[in-house]
Amino acid sequence: MTAAGCALGRRGEAVAAAWYAERGWDVVARNWRCADGELDLVCRRGGLVAVVEVKARSSSRFGAPVEAVGPAKRARLRRVAAAWLRAQERPCGRVRFDVVSVGTSGVDVIEEAF
Repeated sequence: MTAAGCALGRRGEAVAAAWYAERGWDVVARNWRCADGELDLVCRRGGLVAVVEVKARSSSRFGAPVEAVGPAKRARLRRVAAAWLRAQERPCGRVRFDVVSVGTSGVDVIEEAF
């Protein structure tokens, strides 16, 4: 990935984290990594944990950012989320998977995307 692409991704993650924080969520992990991959954000509010995949684009040339989260990506996110959950000291309640698109038209949050 280019430096510009990395910077765009970091900005997108910051925008998504701010969106969750403004709504009372605690951002408990950013860019959490294990052997299977990475979670962009993990947010918690009460007993609910949101595993958040952030997709940022500078244009719609390659489609909507959310379109990049296909079946293989979803399966990988589930595996990585399971590893994150196993690593936690305190048990988590319900877990959902959200996809946040950050693009030229703003922020689109799809709660319980899969």
